[in-house]
Formats: sequence, C-alpha cells, structure tokens
Amino acid sequence: MLGLQLKRAARTGTTGLRRLATRQLSTAFADDEGPVGVMSETHEMLRQTCRDFADAQLKPIAAALDKEHRFPAEQIAAMGEMGLMGIAIPEEWGGAGMDALAYALAMEEISRGCASSGVIMSVNNSLYCDPVNKFGTDEQKAKWLTPFASGKKLGCFGLSEPGNGSDAAAASTTARLEGDEWVINGTKAWITNAHDAHAAVVIATTSKELKHKGLSAFLVPTDAPGFSLGKKEDKLGIRASSTGNLIFENVRVSQANLLGKQGDGFKVAMMTLDGGRIGIAAQALGIAQASLECAIAYAQERKTFNVPIAKHQSIQIKLADMAMRVEAARLLTHRAAGLKSNGQPYTKEAAMAKLAASEAATANAHAAIQVLGGMGYVTDMPAERFYRDARITEIYEGTSEIQRLVIAGSLLKEYAI
Repeated sequence: MLGLQLKRAARTGTTGLRRLATRQLSTAFADDEGPVGVMSETHEMLRQTCRDFADAQLKPIAAALDKEHRFPAEQIAAMGEMGLMGIAIPEEWGGAGMDALAYALAMEEISRGCASSGVIMSVNNSLYCDPVNKFGTDEQKAKWLTPFASGKKLGCFGLSEPGNGSDAAAASTTARLEGDEWVINGTKAWITNAHDAHAAVVIATTSKELKHKGLSAFLVPTDAPGFSLGKKEDKLGIRASSTGNLIFENVRVSQANLLGKQGDGFKVAMMTLDGGRIGIAAQALGIAQASLECAIAYAQERKTFNVPIAKHQSIQIKLADMAMRVEAARLLTHRAAGLKSNGQPYTKEAAMAKLAASEAATANAHAAIQVLGGMGYVTDMPAERFYRDARITEIYEGTSEIQRLVIAGSLLKEYAI
C-alpha cells in the first residue's frame, strides 16, 4: 500500500499524497532497526519510486536541459511535492522526516536520470536546509526553512570566493554590525543555484583578527537591496543548474538573520560540508550507475565480427571494473549516511564516500565512452554528457585532494602514538 501511494505521489505530485506517504515513511524509519547503512523495505520503496520518477520525468529531457542550459523548474517543483527537496528535514518544518540513507538513495536515483537536477536537489537539502535546521531558531526555521524544505522556494550556500576555495577560513566577505543590522560586503563565487535561489546561507568574516573563529553565518534573501548576481557561468557539465557569483554591496540584514552564534561560521561551514559530501557522493553514484547501464546496453546491441561486443573479453573486463567501482562506492556512501542518521561521527566516512564515488563516476563515464567508441563521443548518446557531468564531482564540496587530507587527518588522530 505504501509503495503504491509513493508511486502515485511521484506521478501526480499531489500534496495530500506526499504528506500521507512521507508520514508513513517517517514512521517506518523510526521503527526500523538494523546495521548502519542497511536498506529497509521502506528505503527500497523510496528508491524505486525515485527511479520511476527519474525514468519518466528526468531521463527523457536531460539531454535537452543540458543543451539549452535550462533550469528544470517543472521537475524540481514535482520533486518538492514528493518531499525530495527537504527529505531529511522534520515534517514540522516542511520536510519529509526521513533519514540520511533515504536522502542518499533518492539523490542517486534522481542524478541517474539527470545530474543537474541532482545537484539542485543536493544543494537545497545539504547546503541550505541542513544548516538552517541544525543551527536555526524556531523563528528562523518558520521563515527560512519551511518554504525551502517543502520545495516552494530554493536555497543556496555562499562559502567559496574568487580568491579562496579550499581555504574556507580565508573569507574576505565581511559583515559589520551597525545598530541592529549587519552590513555585508563581498563576493561569493561558484555558487550552485545562484540564479534560481530565493535565499542563501552566507559565511562572512565578522572578526578578522580571530581568523576562522571570526567567521559567522547569515541568512540572506536574494531580493535584498545591494544584492546582485554575476554572470551565469557557461560550464562543462551540470549545465541545467545555474552557477554564478553572489555579490554583496552594503547588503543589510537584521540581527535576527545571524545563523547560530557570532563566530560559529566555520563550524556551520564544516558541518554543512560533511553532510554535503554524502549528497555529492550519491550524485556521483547516479552518474556512475547511468554510465554502467549505458555501456551494458550498447555492448549487447553493437556487433563486431558477427557477435555483440559484450561477448569480447576486453569489453567484459571494462564492464566488470565499472560495476565493482560503483558497488564499492555505494557501500561507502551508505555507511556514511547510516552513521549520520545514527548521530555518530561520519566526517572521515563522508570524505571516503565522496572521494570513491566521484572518482568512480569519472572512471565509469570514461569507460562508457570507450565501450561506445565513436558513438560515445557524440551527443546522440548520453555517455559524453555523463563524462562532462562527472568531472565536477571531484571538485565541489571539497576537491579529491582535500578529501584525502580529511581522511588522513582522521586516521592520524585515530592511530596517534
């Protein structure tokens, strides 16, 4: 019965069915017990529902969205109705009340259909809703979380700047207190959802002499006076999502817009990125899985020497390696998600998942093009889009190099002598 309701919700996007389905899902998650990261029957129902939605609503238009650099407004609205834009946010704040594993499963399936839709969903869930849910007051959640978790509005996250990316503590964007208002000046760069967002979580320096302890987080509406956008970047991949600069010129926000305490900005950013890495790992898994499916299908249809190329050992070896990579990365991702759901430390595991999944996505997309040969190099087939979409997963939410440093730092603490 629950599976049927979820499928109906995916097709119709009706609010009533969404509420009924997510209420039962949240109850089921609360009752499920088992090892960390292990899928329950309810998780499987959710996964299948998202797969059906992606196959019907995203996969057929993904190439056109990419070619036209077109934001998938109708599809994102439907995902909001399904509860996917605030999947791990409590129902009282407009979310679906599910867990981090449910989020990872949904993200993979959506990204398998359209990686651009996946990253739009990921940023709203991980980088906007999650920090507001963790650090916001009830008053802030009512205004800045509920409309975003329910899919009525879209959020983004302002951390990177033109002069710094991996060095998160070196924020040159400033916020100074004047009376009862914060005045923000600076530029945030490479911001996903920039041109479609209604609000941003912005990290700014409030006390330069305190270095990383002098960073604070703010909730900033994108229609605030003094706020503007840079050009929409013409990207290699994930082209249906917008990326650009957030520009602040004496943008004034109330003291009530301070997220967490003054000086909490670095903590907000680091905790947000930990959760975000699970989302990007899941996005990368979707690309890796789509690449595998594309290669397998083509290998069984394309013939050389009067037999399908899938009969040739060189192709079989590629397919085996692709499957191994995606399954290994999926296990790491599910483990990180399970740890997060259980309230256990997951920084190292999230970094491992993001690193393994992003590199699997790039490797699988590369292998898919090789299996398809010339057909993999043209836009008639999706393999070239998978290749372009995969590359960014090794860069945003922390580069592969940063993930290795995070993992090594955790190991040195664990095995300190």
